[in-house]
Amino acid sequence: MIKRLQNKIAESRLTLHVTSVIAISVWLAYGLVQKNLWYPFICFAVTTYLMVELNNSNSLIRIYSRLVSCSFMFMMCSSVYLFTSLNGGIIEVCTVLFYLLFLKSFQNRDASGWVFYAFLCVGVTSVLFIQILFYVPLLWIMLSTKMTALNWRTFFASLLGLLLPYWFLAGYYSYVGNFSQLVTHFAEIADFGNIADIFCVNIYHILTFALVLLCAIIGTVHFVRNSVKDKIRTRMIYEMFITINVATMVFIILQPRHFDILIRIAIINTAPLIAHFISLTHTKLTNIVSLTLMAMAMLPPVVTYFLGLWTPLLTF
Repeated sequence: MIKRLQNKIAESRLTLHVTSVIAISVWLAYGLVQKNLWYPFICFAVTTYLMVELNNSNSLIRIYSRLVSCSFMFMMCSSVYLFTSLNGGIIEVCTVLFYLLFLKSFQNRDASGWVFYAFLCVGVTSVLFIQILFYVPLLWIMLSTKMTALNWRTFFASLLGLLLPYWFLAGYYSYVGNFSQLVTHFAEIADFGNIADIFCVNIYHILTFALVLLCAIIGTVHFVRNSVKDKIRTRMIYEMFITINVATMVFIILQPRHFDILIRIAIINTAPLIAHFISLTHTKLTNIVSLTLMAMAMLPPVVTYFLGLWTPLLTF
């Protein structure tokens, strides 16, 4: 089998290190030190590490490849405007941690503990972004159809995980005498604003969405056509990524005012799909497509890096 440049990059042990250096350079150029973005950066680094663990513990790609975490880093670094949000960084960590815990329930009817901790991550996320609760019915369907682990014990474990953060919040708000704040928080879930209001986004949001959507479509089509080559468990996992990704893309289109949070979830679900495509295809056409996608993802970080270097000279 011919190894194209895309395959050499995917299988190289240097890829993760080089990508990490590029990502750190982008963060520095964007103002990691000047803007004091240390906490969001730590969340980014932790999420990247968890993506490595997600790949390793679930064998998402049949060969040695670090492209799952590298794809995540490139797509995040192509959206530098996301760097400033600490809440967004925490949600990234919780999302990947949810998958790590949730996938341990595969065909395990006694996985109440894993399900509890997985949905605890969702509960913590909902404290910062209440609209994440719209995903809960879909996650229960995934628990039943893809993980085949739904029963009354795991169902109630998921409810306890979701509610636990609010037990602490309820106690806190009762103590400070501001319980209405919790009621207001839950009321926000019914605030839909204007549906599909494109004026909530700018050109940078549109370009990021186009890149992530393109990668998602390519990765999804590739996996659907070649899924028989993977193990049943791997197929179930990727089908879950695809389903949640489709729901997220629809969510973004209907509620673009939540773009900065939802695009992070889309990137996390898209990274394994596009990594699977780049790592396991070998034709001339897929090589061209892969290198083009890499160039598209690298262009914003490179521009940001050089702008960061030249800005002090220009202002001087």
